[in-house]
Amino acid sequence: MPEIERASPDVAAVTSIFGKYELGRVVGCGAFAKVYYARNVQTGQSVAVKIINKKKLKGTGLAENVKLEIIIMSRLHHPHIVRLHEVLATKTKIYFVMDFVRGGELFAKISKGRFSEDLSRRYFHQLISAVGYCHSRGVFHRDLKPENLLLDENGNLKVSDFGLSAVTNQIRSDGLLHTLCGTPAYVAPEVLAKRGYDGAKVDVWSCGVVLFVLAAGYLPFNDQNLMVMYRKIYKGEYKCPRWMSPGLQRFLSKLLDTNPETRITIDGMTRDPWFRKGYKEIKFHEEDYGYGHGFGFKCRCDGSKVLNLNAFDIISFSSGLNLSGLFGKFDGSERFVVRESPKRILKVVKKIGVAEGMALRWKKECGVELEELNGKFGIEIEVYRLTEKVAMVEVRRRGNNAATFSDLWNNKLKPQLLLCGATTSHLDEREPESSHSNEREPE
Repeated sequence: MPEIERASPDVAAVTSIFGKYELGRVVGCGAFAKVYYARNVQTGQSVAVKIINKKKLKGTGLAENVKLEIIIMSRLHHPHIVRLHEVLATKTKIYFVMDFVRGGELFAKISKGRFSEDLSRRYFHQLISAVGYCHSRGVFHRDLKPENLLLDENGNLKVSDFGLSAVTNQIRSDGLLHTLCGTPAYVAPEVLAKRGYDGAKVDVWSCGVVLFVLAAGYLPFNDQNLMVMYRKIYKGEYKCPRWMSPGLQRFLSKLLDTNPETRITIDGMTRDPWFRKGYKEIKFHEEDYGYGHGFGFKCRCDGSKVLNLNAFDIISFSSGLNLSGLFGKFDGSERFVVRESPKRILKVVKKIGVAEGMALRWKKECGVELEELNGKFGIEIEVYRLTEKVAMVEVRRRGNNAATFSDLWNNKLKPQLLLCGATTSHLDEREPESSHSNEREPE
């Protein structure tokens, strides 16, 4: 079992999280978070733990960004993307448990001098494999730069920091994204134009800037005056150094094309002579790089295909990252926990619905809709598995007949479901207790 990399004195009092991860030194800091080296106490595995202070997020409008980052990272399982192992939370902190990438930032390595074209091409192949995979999953990074590219102990690249990423459902009716974001030297000209942009094409531009930096050792667009630099980006004004091969220069011109409509695509890159040299498609199985967390809880009508509801999904259900309000009664809906299998729960719902003369419609998700024969009132019930013996039930009223809903749900359906097993109507709002008296939350 590897030795823990001990913390500096200012964090020495912080020993573990939930008794599961032993914390070591701080490896990164930001405005709202700190990243620690840590070790899984049970397995000895080295991990990085990003700790976000919820209080610092208040009033910033960034809580939804954090929630989206969790959802995005839980979708991505690729050998060249930093993997999110799990998310833990208390009332005041959120803990991202991720791969610990020992080689550090690519930026630190390139700051010592430019790479050869062959090494630049090798890293670029890995970067494009990861970025193309993200795009195929409807994810656009929007902040690709050497500081967000890490190197593992084998010298392989890992894409990190999806805090500014976007997903397809953020695209407006015009088919474009509109949020202004990214790092100035790596931002695409169409983002500066403020007329909307294609997330995939913006990522391709940033990849072009990264490739230039790897092979040249400096930025293609740079100036102490930010507006001057933006004008250079908008016009595509850059010069390749004399040591760059003609093939690389031609390839860069396709990446750094100021017209997004004619800019090279990822598919087009695989046909370029410079890119194809030494290129081998990176083949892998997603299950080797993640746990297959999903957000479409599909099942057959009998509930036998229900998937586990994991920490990522729980956070996606919660409001504003406040997990204490996950269970309980809401406007026209309610969530609670039952010690019973989803299959058994759905059978009980079906039996009562049929007895009440209601129409039964199985949902694509793990649930059913019960509807009065006149179609004016209905109840939607969905079931998610938390563990092998515990499931979460979510019920929603459809229609405005609150009295009918209350009678059917509170007097007939819910009592029968409660008989399935012990229930819990809300989360314990206390902080998790620790087995070590000297443990406290990291600042």
